[in-house]
Amino acid sequence: MARRKVDPRECSLASALNVVGEKWSLLAVREVFYGVHRFDGIVRNTGAPRDVLAARLRTLVDGGVLRRVRYSERPPRDEYHLTQAGRELAPALLGLMRWGMRWVPGAPEGPTVFTHECGGPLDAGIVCAACGEEAGAADLSVPDNGPTANGT
Repeated sequence: MARRKVDPRECSLASALNVVGEKWSLLAVREVFYGVHRFDGIVRNTGAPRDVLAARLRTLVDGGVLRRVRYSERPPRDEYHLTQAGRELAPALLGLMRWGMRWVPGAPEGPTVFTHECGGPLDAGIVCAACGEEAGAADLSVPDNGPTANGT
């Protein structure tokens, strides 16, 4: 049997997923958005195994999404805070939450993460960078950039 050549498509999405593309990573970021900054609180609210969460938090710190802030020297204890890069994940988190509420049967709505200065809840959307109009799912297209990863 001949082996198929594997040539994965490289893109910024794949690079981003190397940092945040795992369940416990995104749930940890969610908790920091909610104001939970300490390890034990993040463990409690996500249900993540402690060793797995510790590894994910290291990845998020190394990837520039979170920063560690020491709050106790004896014993040494750190809190986790969002960086600018972490705060810019808000639209992605809101989009995933909206998608889950719409397409995952039985998914709870959960608390509103972000509100506008008027007090209303914010929602993620796709806006044209050129004209500023909001785009719906039917409006999306990807320019032909050559063959796909499977050669078609």
